[in-house]
Amino acid sequence: MNTKINFAGIEMKNPVTVASGTFGYGREYSEFYDLGKLGAVITKGTSLKPRPGNKPTRVYETTGGMINSIGLQNPGVEYFASYDLPFLRKFDTKVIVNACGSSVEEYVELCKILNTLDIDGVELNLSCPNVKAGCLAFGTTYDGVKGITSAVRKVLDKPLIVKLTPNVTDITQTAKGAENAGADAVSLINTLLAMKIDINTKKPVLANNTGGLSGPAIKPVAVRMVYQVSKAVKIPIMGLGGIVNGEDAIEFMLAGASTVSIGCGNFINPYTAVETINGIEAYMKKHNIEDIKDIIGKVEMN
Repeated sequence: MNTKINFAGIEMKNPVTVASGTFGYGREYSEFYDLGKLGAVITKGTSLKPRPGNKPTRVYETTGGMINSIGLQNPGVEYFASYDLPFLRKFDTKVIVNACGSSVEEYVELCKILNTLDIDGVELNLSCPNVKAGCLAFGTTYDGVKGITSAVRKVLDKPLIVKLTPNVTDITQTAKGAENAGADAVSLINTLLAMKIDINTKKPVLANNTGGLSGPAIKPVAVRMVYQVSKAVKIPIMGLGGIVNGEDAIEFMLAGASTVSIGCGNFINPYTAVETINGIEAYMKKHNIEDIKDIIGKVEMN
């Protein structure tokens, strides 16, 4: 049975990784299992300089998921390079850094540094506010995604994965923007914009008023978007959004994803990623599938 996947030029022992922001830099979860069991680790969003994040309240549990407004709190790339990366390199897994910024220039400077580090790839987070363009998100238009991806591509030799926001009219257009700018892959979906109001105070629960909804509640939307993007672009897809077991992962792969990423599930059960790997293998055994690649995109539409 072969579970190996070449994803965007990254050789992974299996198609399971963990979503940025849900796994930190791996230290906490390494107390539960060997991180070498994972196909890859995607780090917490990392910026050029340290970011304090948003003020609390920043997280709210909701039906079938959670809403978060952490604000990309992280210690910055210099700290990551000296402290977290050496730790992650102790494990037999691939390391992909989720890169975030507030301007094109910031993304470029960050990726210049990441290009010099011993990492296996970069996931470009395009859901951060573009302060220089009126606080709009980079990732909501074809031109926006293409422009920043092109700028980063010029300074980054490592595999480049562009993470797409679902808060758009047509996600296939932003996926095409990434592909046409030279991205090696796309990952989708990021969180859905959401809000929770306390009916007693009549105010939003989150200090930032709105946040990102993740968890099983968004999985049907994510599967649909992965399917649509798989028909629109030729580059591979990492699917994420509500995956908590092997069956969820297989669903994403049938829809067209080559790899999958576990997010909210890590908070529910720290072993979710490992159990998902076991679930994929059990499915392959049950259905006499010898190669994981024979699952990808094999949904049979009505």
